[in-house]
Amino acid sequence: MNVRPDQLSSVLPKRLYPVYLVSGDEPLQAMEATDLIRSSCREQGYAEREIFEVDAAFEWQDFSDEAASMSLFSSQRILDVRIPSGKFGKQGSEAIKHYLDNPAEDTVVLITTGKLEKSAKNSAWYKAIDKLGMVIQCWPVDSEHLPAWVRQRFQSRGMKPDNKVVDYVCQNVEGNLLAAAQEIDKIYLFVGPGDISFENVSEAITENSRFSAFELVDAALKGDAPRSIKILNSLNAEGIEPLAILWVLTREIRLLCQVAADPSSAEFTLKRSGVWGNRMSLFKAALTRHNEKTLRSLLQRCMKIEGVSKGFEAGDARDELRMLSFLLATGRVRSRR
Repeated sequence: MNVRPDQLSSVLPKRLYPVYLVSGDEPLQAMEATDLIRSSCREQGYAEREIFEVDAAFEWQDFSDEAASMSLFSSQRILDVRIPSGKFGKQGSEAIKHYLDNPAEDTVVLITTGKLEKSAKNSAWYKAIDKLGMVIQCWPVDSEHLPAWVRQRFQSRGMKPDNKVVDYVCQNVEGNLLAAAQEIDKIYLFVGPGDISFENVSEAITENSRFSAFELVDAALKGDAPRSIKILNSLNAEGIEPLAILWVLTREIRLLCQVAADPSSAEFTLKRSGVWGNRMSLFKAALTRHNEKTLRSLLQRCMKIEGVSKGFEAGDARDELRMLSFLLATGRVRSRR
């Protein structure tokens, strides 16, 4: 069955399918669709996940062997197959079709691809997925439908923007949904939930133009520890909640962790996540100071800071944020065992 990305949250709880295909060239919708599917699977007990990154050297027999084997750690698992090129090849097509002839009851296969060729819809493997599972195609949102998408995105964060605010975001993102999502997150950071007028947004952006959490993370990625601490101190003085700052830092550290886990796909992973232009060099600079182990250690710190901020753990969240920013900027992290 075919489902639009905006229908997923309401459709997923109704039934779990043996296979999901997320395809298209709109990175934000694809990323959020796969996150929703994985989250829904975890809620239903699918705790184990095996990732297959398909490139020119990939052996589809590895997928077939894993699909036929018993789970070692959990009775239910996800086989996460990622095909950036959107090209399955003969072996891939046969492997997927063969598996779907008799899918395992304890397994969900999640396939993420780039834009598929038109001929793919006539293939046996695509028809098998469409018959047994769910297909989610993620296309760019055109200018006619972008305002509605932006408004819905605001509403999902508990904000009710007026028409001028919606127009402001649309004009500044040029159809890039990830940029729109980041702009809305920034407005939420400055203004918070509730009714939002353009006057609110303009005033907040002006007041916070000196420093922002987004400038903080860019300084840390660049390796400029003094500037990142200076910005953080300014944000603290302005009364910005630690959780709001933590959210921005955690998102970027998690993305770095994904890239470090598979350096060969770094360019694709960053672009798929909406990192373009000058920011690409910031992430690459951070990866010269960090590896997957140190970044996972930083993610553990993020979890601790969240606990401190919510009162679950002892400590000072603002001091912890200073240390997190310093370690991200300098790379002086000892990976935890």
